[in-house]
Amino acid sequence: MPHLATHSAPAHRPARLVLADGTVFCGMAFGAPSAARIEVGEVVFNTAMSGYQEALTDPSYTGQILTLTATQVGNYGITLEDIESARPTVSGFVTRELSRIWSNQRSVEDLSGWLARFGIPAIHEIDTRALVRRLRNTGSMNGVICDDSSRSADELTALVRSTASMAGRDIARSVSPRSQSRWDESLGEWAPRADNCMRIARKTLTVVAIDCGAKRNIYRNLAQRNCVVRVVPHDASVESIRALNADGLFISNGPGDPAAVESTVQTLRQIAGELPTFGICLGHQLLALALGATTYKLKFGHRGSNQPVRNLLSGRIEITSQNHGFCVDELTLRAAGGEPTHVHLNDQTIAGFRHRTKPIFSVQYHPEASPGPHDSDYLFDCFVELMETRVPLSEETMRIAQTRSALHARGELAGR
Repeated sequence: MPHLATHSAPAHRPARLVLADGTVFCGMAFGAPSAARIEVGEVVFNTAMSGYQEALTDPSYTGQILTLTATQVGNYGITLEDIESARPTVSGFVTRELSRIWSNQRSVEDLSGWLARFGIPAIHEIDTRALVRRLRNTGSMNGVICDDSSRSADELTALVRSTASMAGRDIARSVSPRSQSRWDESLGEWAPRADNCMRIARKTLTVVAIDCGAKRNIYRNLAQRNCVVRVVPHDASVESIRALNADGLFISNGPGDPAAVESTVQTLRQIAGELPTFGICLGHQLLALALGATTYKLKFGHRGSNQPVRNLLSGRIEITSQNHGFCVDELTLRAAGGEPTHVHLNDQTIAGFRHRTKPIFSVQYHPEASPGPHDSDYLFDCFVELMETRVPLSEETMRIAQTRSALHARGELAGR
C-alpha cells in the first residue's frame, strides 16, 4: 500500500520573501526556521511539473532560491533514490502550496521535515505567478526568505542589495569534491529494458570527470555504457588528469558564473581535445571559454523540463531538461573553431556545439534528465563513439545515435 502521511512540520509561521527591488511577498514558512540561517540567494524559477527533489539536490542551484511554478509541491514526499547529490543545495525554496499529505510507496520522509533537517528555509502560500512575472520582466535578482518578524522589510532589502550578484562568482569551488574518487553505480533498475537502445562500449572505458557540481545521474549514464568514471576536483591539474590514462574527458554541470571558474578554464585550454571531450551545462560553457569564446548572463535563464531544442545536424526537435543562467556567445564560438549543433527554439541561444577539428562537443542542457524527458540521452552514446574512434563528432554519428534513441522511445526495438 502507498505510504500516506501528513507533513511533520505544519507551516503556521508567517514569513516573507524580500527581493532586491524592494518587493515583498508574504506567506507561510516551512522547512527550517530562517532566524537560524538568513541567507541571500539569487531568486530563480523552474517550470517543471514534477521532480522537486532532484531539483533541490542539483548542485547547479547552489547560491539560489528556487521557485517552482507547479501549484502544489511535496505530495509524494522524499525518496532515497531520487536525490542528485548528498543534500539539498539551494539557499531557499518557494512554492505556491505545500501539500498537506504525502503519499508514495518509496517515500521515507516529508518535504518540510527534510528541508528542516538540512537547514533550508522555505515559504509557500504566495502568488508565484506574480513572482515569476516580476522575474521575467525585471530579471533574476537576489532575495531572502525570513520568518523573523523583528526584521523590517527595509532592513532585509538592504541586506539583499548589499550581497554580490551571481555574475562574477566562482561557486563551483564550493561544491566540487576535494579529492579524487571512482564512480561505478549504473542506472540499475531504471535502465531501459529494450535491446540495442544505447551504445555500450566494446571494452571498459575510463572517463575522467572534472566535477564542478555534477548530478549523479550523469555518472550513472556513463557507467551504464561500460565506463569507469574517475572523478576529480574542478581544479585538478593537467598532470594529474593525464596520469589517469583515460579514454575520455568529461566536464560536469555546476553553479555560478563560468567566466569566474578560471582554474578549470586554464586546465581545459591545455587538455581539451587531447582526448575525446564532452561537457554538460557549466561544462559546455567552460569548454567554450577554454577555446576562446565568451559567455553572457541571460535575463532569467532556462530552467524546466520542457525546453525545446533543435538538433541542427539531424533536424530533429528534442524536449529537454535545462537549468542555467549563462549562455555561450555564438559569434565568438565560431571564431574559436566551434560550430553550433543545437539551438534553443524559444530564444535561438546556443544549446550545443562541436569543434570542427578536435574531438570536443558539449550541450547546454541536461541529457541525463532527472527530472525530465530522455530525448537527449543519445548524447552519451555519441561520447562513447568519440572515445572509441577518437575523431571529431560527425553528423552521421549523431544521426545514428539519435535515431536509435527515437526508435527505443517509440518501442520499435526488441525487448519492448
